[in-house]
Amino acid sequence: MQRITISVGDQLSADLDTIRAERGYQTRSEAVRDLVRDGIDRWQQETEIAAICVGNLSYVFDRRIRLLAKRLAEMQHASHDLIVATTAVRLDHFHTMESVLIRGPAAAVRAFADQVRAERGVRSGAINLLRVDAHEHHEHHDGADVHVHAGLAHLSPTN
Repeated sequence: MQRITISVGDQLSADLDTIRAERGYQTRSEAVRDLVRDGIDRWQQETEIAAICVGNLSYVFDRRIRLLAKRLAEMQHASHDLIVATTAVRLDHFHTMESVLIRGPAAAVRAFADQVRAERGVRSGAINLLRVDAHEHHEHHDGADVHVHAGLAHLSPTN
């Protein structure tokens, strides 16, 4: 582990202490490490189009918009290779929040999210992506031999 010394202003220091306390970090260093990881992960997502990712697309839509629910379902079916699961929460008589778990190439995941968010009647759309490494073989924590899952990739968080 390397030590990095930085200087920050009073407000940034106070904000860091607030994050440390609210998230339950024992030290500022733990908080800074997670914030740096998040920043690097976002940067990598923006610059590595071929990267594999998992993500959550959440959005609110107005079911009064003619055929919107059907169009959203058809988009999900057309991208069935990306969609892992979908959960819908009815917020009131007219609005539904959907959360769609997605995995695949980052460019395809972002394209799907952009397509959904561009639909008339979709509001408050946000996507959270996590870059992962895909591999077909792994070693078990109990020391068992490395083995391969033919055709099934394990997705491991990067960093």
